[in-house]
Order: sequence, then C-alpha cells, then structure tokens
Amino acid sequence: MFIYNFKINGSKIFKYFLFGIIILIIIIVCLITLKLFKGASNENKTNNSTCLSSDNILTINANNYTSILKIVHENTDKYVGLKINFTGFIYRVSDLSDKQFILARNMIISSDYQSVVVGFLCEYENANNFENNTWVEVTGEITKGDYHGDMPIIKITEIKKVDKPNEEFVYPPDESYIPTCDML
Repeated sequence: MFIYNFKINGSKIFKYFLFGIIILIIIIVCLITLKLFKGASNENKTNNSTCLSSDNILTINANNYTSILKIVHENTDKYVGLKINFTGFIYRVSDLSDKQFILARNMIISSDYQSVVVGFLCEYENANNFENNTWVEVTGEITKGDYHGDMPIIKITEIKKVDKPNEEFVYPPDESYIPTCDML
C-alpha cells in the first residue's frame, strides 16, 4: 500500500494567486491605455476628414453625418455658400418638386436596429434621372430655401451613382461633437 502525503502550502498558493491577479490587472490597464490612444488617433483622423479639402469642399462621412446635419439645420445662415460632398440614397416624399429629393441615410435609433430616414434636401435639374433608393455621391453648395419653413437646401453641382457603402447606417448626433474646421 502506497500512501501519498500531499501537503498544501496555503501562503505559497496565495502568493501565486496574488501575483497572477496583479499581472492580469497590469495587462488589462495596458490594453485599455492602448485602446484609448488608438481611439484618440482614430478620432483625430475622423475630425480631419470633416475639414475642408484643398478645393474647399467639406466631406461628410458616416461618422459625422448626423452631427453636421444637425449643426447645419440649426445654423443655416452660417453655412450658406459652403460646398459639401457626401453619399446617401435618393429618398422622395410626395410634396417635393420634380427637381428635389432628400439625400438620405438611415439613422439607427434603438438597439434593435430600428431606424428613421434623415438627410439633406437637395435640388438638381435632372433629379428625375435617379430612382428612389439609388445610392449617389453628390457635391453641392448649401443654400437657404423654404420647405415647411427655412431650411438648408443643397444645390447639386456634381452627382454620380455609387455602390451602397459598407457603413450604410448612421447614428444620432454626438452632443459632444465639436467641428474642427474654420468653416464649421
């Protein structure tokens, strides 16, 4: 008969356990710090993309779409004359003229992906050449017009069909969004 004497050293196990926990905390802190710095650098890239290009055209993307939409709607007079470039789909409602459409995106409003259509009212001489739900990229100038009250209207100077973007949805405006361009 064999008898094994197995003795557990409680203080040694506690020291190993404590050492493992400390190492785990250090790794987690390093990962969080890395993500924060990466996020800050990505945020800077995003903000730079909202700035005016060399030809003085503001490019709107999925990250800043609703924030810029909100700012321009709230301060239309300030942005009249600003040239913008952005992508969306053609959306029409019954009371628009033949030369008008909304260049829209679906904004997610709940965790179960319910959405509402948001966008800029646009005017284009040949708007009838584009069917509803066609994805297009437009360049145009912000003007002030009347559609159930004062509102910004984009007078389109360039328009082209594009494929649906990978980021087809946008999210509600970021209340902490601060425009970083001179024109914004």
